[in-house]
Amino acid sequence: MKEFTRRGFIYGAATLAGYGLLVGVERVCLSAFADDSEPAGDPGPVKIVKFADDGQRLGTFALPKIQKTRADWKKQLTPLQYDVTRRAATEFAFSGALYDQHAPGLYRCIDCGTALFDSRSKFDSGTGWPSFWEPVARENVREKKDFSMGALRTEVTCTLCDAHLGHVFTDGPEPTGLRYCMNSAALRFIPRS
Repeated sequence: MKEFTRRGFIYGAATLAGYGLLVGVERVCLSAFADDSEPAGDPGPVKIVKFADDGQRLGTFALPKIQKTRADWKKQLTPLQYDVTRRAATEFAFSGALYDQHAPGLYRCIDCGTALFDSRSKFDSGTGWPSFWEPVARENVREKKDFSMGALRTEVTCTLCDAHLGHVFTDGPEPTGLRYCMNSAALRFIPRS
């Protein structure tokens, strides 16, 4: 029994180390081979629901999409925030400031300030990333199929600025059964007084 436990521990540690190496190589490749041409896309308008910092719904608004040059995003964001939100990288599990945040409040997009999630829908998924069972408003997030890292997943982005936030999975709790697994680097937490 002790040999099985030791062997399991070694295999588990090797798996985690391999995953960490894979994510690290992905980040280096994203930085090294990034296309620095200016983004082209639909300027909108898009509909989002605005919220006050206390969580009060202010209404639905049609706004032009926020589009900035890569240089402007780099001036505004930290290197990790830029890699996560503009290059769709993933922060290391259990490394983000918000995965263990349990205070009441609102989670906004780090790039544009759009309200994305409320602490009332946050739960501990045990994955090491902030997890929610629903967004604060469906209009504020977009979902699209993503086949990066050799697996079909559903990417979640901010509707207003196209920031990569994370992915949504179907193994979450009721009432939705969804797990919006987000990067702390993509979110700004606003505590509710």
